[in-house]
Amino acid sequence: MREPMKKVLFVCVGNASRSQMAEAFANHYGRGKIIASSAGTNPATEIDPNAVEVMKEKGIDISGRKPKPIDFNEVSTADVIVTMGCGAEGFCPATFLERVRDWNLDDPKGKPIEFVRKIRDEIEEKVKALIEELSG
Repeated sequence: MREPMKKVLFVCVGNASRSQMAEAFANHYGRGKIIASSAGTNPATEIDPNAVEVMKEKGIDISGRKPKPIDFNEVSTADVIVTMGCGAEGFCPATFLERVRDWNLDDPKGKPIEFVRKIRDEIEEKVKALIEELSG
């Protein structure tokens, strides 16, 4: 009998770039293995246009996504919570510490597109490794 898919929640401050890219890669590469979502501690009003552009270069469209706040239900049902290097200010994961990981990624907000590509590629590799770990 097949184990249920693992739920992964990616969290950053604005939910406009890093966590959105991580969610998109996780759902793309982890189809049938994991279920990913993302949220922000202080959601932006829109997805970062540079994040949309660099993800299009990988054949993944996140242009229709909207930043959203952390939902306690998502937190409580997630098997793994990944913060993007922001420490998730305003979010206290004390009761979930064994499930929380921080990837310590630089914030691409306001940076040139070349920098955003570097962060995207780092996220892609980390997501692939996480999928392998969780589904292996």
